[in-house]
Amino acid sequence: LLPLLPQPNSHLLRLAASSPVLASAAPGSARLSAAASKDGHGYYDADMTIMTPAPLEENDEMLVAHQELATADADTAQPMEVVAQTEAASTAESQPSEDPQTSRFTWTIASFTRLNGKKHYSDVFVVGGYKWRVLIFPKGNNVEHLSMYLDVADSANLPYGWSRSAQFSLSVVNQIDQKYTTRKDTQHQFSARESDWGFTSFMPLSELYDPSRGYLVNDTIVVEAEVAVRKMVDYWTYDSKKETGYVGLKNQGATCYMNSLLQTLYHIPYFRKAVYHMPTTENDMPSGSIPLALQSLFYKLQYSDNSVATKELTKSFGWDTYDSFMQHDVQELNRVLCEKLEDKMKGTVVEGTIEQLFEGHHINYIECINVDYKSNRKESFYGT
Repeated sequence: LLPLLPQPNSHLLRLAASSPVLASAAPGSARLSAAASKDGHGYYDADMTIMTPAPLEENDEMLVAHQELATADADTAQPMEVVAQTEAASTAESQPSEDPQTSRFTWTIASFTRLNGKKHYSDVFVVGGYKWRVLIFPKGNNVEHLSMYLDVADSANLPYGWSRSAQFSLSVVNQIDQKYTTRKDTQHQFSARESDWGFTSFMPLSELYDPSRGYLVNDTIVVEAEVAVRKMVDYWTYDSKKETGYVGLKNQGATCYMNSLLQTLYHIPYFRKAVYHMPTTENDMPSGSIPLALQSLFYKLQYSDNSVATKELTKSFGWDTYDSFMQHDVQELNRVLCEKLEDKMKGTVVEGTIEQLFEGHHINYIECINVDYKSNRKESFYGT
């Protein structure tokens, strides 16, 4: 067998040596709509469908973000009796630093029915080095439901362009039977534009204020927030080679389908070996030779530290710029490419590689019901 990662032929090495890139290389959607509140602050309603990892579950709810709350009603809010505590999740300290940092915050609100003011904030708590607080509307944010949000406590003082990502749940604890606790989960990327996020229709006020339901006991409710702050990836400085050992392919406009096929073929070791062993000559140019262009592309994927362009390969197909901006059928591209390569491999040490790797067979047959007769025809097909 050929080695798993064979050295490219001498022509390809000369080509790489002349390349400045390789000369030194070593081996949920949201729909937002503005709505004005009575107290003059802007709000955004978002109907979100979010897939979240365990333990949080998908929750299709009316979510609301609103702006400029850091300075809103701070002077008019009425005092209230609050007992707040934070407890770190048991797994937080044992997880690696890349994992989400999680904490649970409990807010006990006494004299709940006597609260004045439209909205109230909890004490500030810290998760992942960031300051948070819970915002509630006891009589609802212009709806007949308790409205509750997670808010960035110091959003007014953060530098321009700040953002942070969090997955969180908000709960109103059932003090009679905790299995009936109302809990809702979501995730959001907080920013200056959307410094809080949560649920306008968290639970009906009729249920919340009914003492027999267990949420309001001795005029006290208990609110919990569990927040997991997630690591933000800076894609401008992200080093794919360093992080994963691999690099990607540049999109020419509408060539994502082709890039997917090329990456798939590259990661088939025997196919990569066969491509490297296809004979080329010193007079071949990548833009005019599919084998040499593919060898050059695979070499760069293997050894380059940066994403790789595919223009030489598409030129070898005979494509112009217009073709690169047209969506082609990936199965048809795969068929044509394999046919070209199979033809170029004839009479070489890698002849038959395409057939061995990708050819399959199916049988069409006709069988009579009342007569003992059956005819069949065997046909081949190619696939990856």
